[in-house]
Amino acid sequence: MKGNFQPLNVRRFQQKAQVETPDTIYWDRLAKPELLKEHSTIDYVDFSPSDPDNFVLTCSVRVQIYNLVTKLVVKNLSRFQKTAFGATFRQDGRLLAAGDEEGHVKLFDTTSRNILRLFKGHKAPVHRTYFTADKLQLASFSDDKTVRLWDVANEKVVQTYEDAHTDYIRAGSMHPQSSHMFVSGGYDGKIHLYDTRSETAVQRTLDHGSPVESMLFLPSGSIFISAGGTQVRVWDLISGCRLLTMMSQHHKTVTCLRLGSDGRRLFSGGLDRHVKIYDVSTYKTVHTLTYPNAVVSLGVAPKDQAVVAGMVDGLVSIRRMIVDSKPSHLRKIRLTHKQRQKKMELDRLKVPAHIAKKADHIVTERKLQKYQPFDVHLRKFNYKKALDAAMVPVNISQNPEIVVALITELLHRRGLDIALTDRSDAVLIQFIDFLCNHLGETRFMRPLMNAASTVLDVFERKMVAYSRHLMEALERLAAAMHAEIQLTTELLQIKGAMEMLIGASLESVESRTPKVNHQESRTSRMQPSKEAEKYVVFVE
Repeated sequence: MKGNFQPLNVRRFQQKAQVETPDTIYWDRLAKPELLKEHSTIDYVDFSPSDPDNFVLTCSVRVQIYNLVTKLVVKNLSRFQKTAFGATFRQDGRLLAAGDEEGHVKLFDTTSRNILRLFKGHKAPVHRTYFTADKLQLASFSDDKTVRLWDVANEKVVQTYEDAHTDYIRAGSMHPQSSHMFVSGGYDGKIHLYDTRSETAVQRTLDHGSPVESMLFLPSGSIFISAGGTQVRVWDLISGCRLLTMMSQHHKTVTCLRLGSDGRRLFSGGLDRHVKIYDVSTYKTVHTLTYPNAVVSLGVAPKDQAVVAGMVDGLVSIRRMIVDSKPSHLRKIRLTHKQRQKKMELDRLKVPAHIAKKADHIVTERKLQKYQPFDVHLRKFNYKKALDAAMVPVNISQNPEIVVALITELLHRRGLDIALTDRSDAVLIQFIDFLCNHLGETRFMRPLMNAASTVLDVFERKMVAYSRHLMEALERLAAAMHAEIQLTTELLQIKGAMEMLIGASLESVESRTPKVNHQESRTSRMQPSKEAEKYVVFVE
């Protein structure tokens, strides 16, 4: 039997050599992802054309404008009764449109957060809204299988295209040059090309072959691209909507499309956790970005300053470009890449010679991720122990952001009242003192104000006698909140006085400037319509 035994056939696999191209070098300059966490799927991401540092996220019943540098919310447009969809900036960045689950289309002023227009007419959720090239009209694509064109000025429907699709319409795109042409894609797998000047609404009907999730035009307007299923298809508008090519680089559904590098690169994100980057001239994949979860929305900042990806679990990944350079000017990037390669070679030479000869590749031991004590308790939903583990003296004095982060997480889980109920006076006094000490900090004010409200709710439900020290702590909390309210009032008064002085000075300057014969065209601020002013959000 000994002669019949065959040893294992150990195959040695050579490591695949990485081909260095200008695109791989360029996109490797994207920094490590900075993560934001929302509590629902990120439906849509769009960057502001007027302020490249601002981008809008559509998630649940909120439309939030974030700053790319600070990662903080600049504007919170929460005027939605039900889920919001597809918030998109106008070409000048002054207006923002979004659909919702009620079938409404809402137009916002990005400077004042007011609802300027409320377009009613759809009978099902509106998932995508886009402005025409002349910025005068707005197109909405709805689950009621219709596409509507709205006049922004008078809040009226211009045209309704019914029975164009036999299933939900979840994708569309407006022609970048011509204001009377646009395309729509439905879950019936059909793509329709519209021309508002023609008597027949639908000019062309194309078959994508699977439900269409996203569409866009190239900047020239002669080519449009559709994504659905595992395929991305390219159509030539000039030659009668002929299919130019078909790309199948994803192995799961492609959910979003975006353009980068001034229209020279195409991005496609999918449920396979990958974002593929294509060269528009050859339609070949030049780079791949990998994410921790399924990508459902994507945004690319002007000049490739950042790539923002929204995922199905509410995670937002922000990857900023380290150097401000174009793909054609890569001398500095190549030099950095060569230095990194040289360092890797030197690290490889440090391996002992007898080990290097025996193996082609050395696998280092993977270290398990270490969790903080409060993370362990959070995983077990033990909120009291999590709060105790976070509120240690070191964190309170040196790392208050850790305590605030835990308080924010407990507020989101609605577990802060559980963590504070039936606690000793010492724990409650320590928590109240922390609120008093950090309530005035701008970065902590919002969650700590909510935490203070939760503290009052806990004491309100428990009608028992409290110790003298605990009552003194509550009095300190009341005094701190009163001081913050008084400071806010004084700052608002100062702001109003400054605005009055600035307005008076501008009027005096205008009165002193000589009048010219010709009239200057000044764009007046759009005022909310009567329908928008009457709209009220009912909170349960």
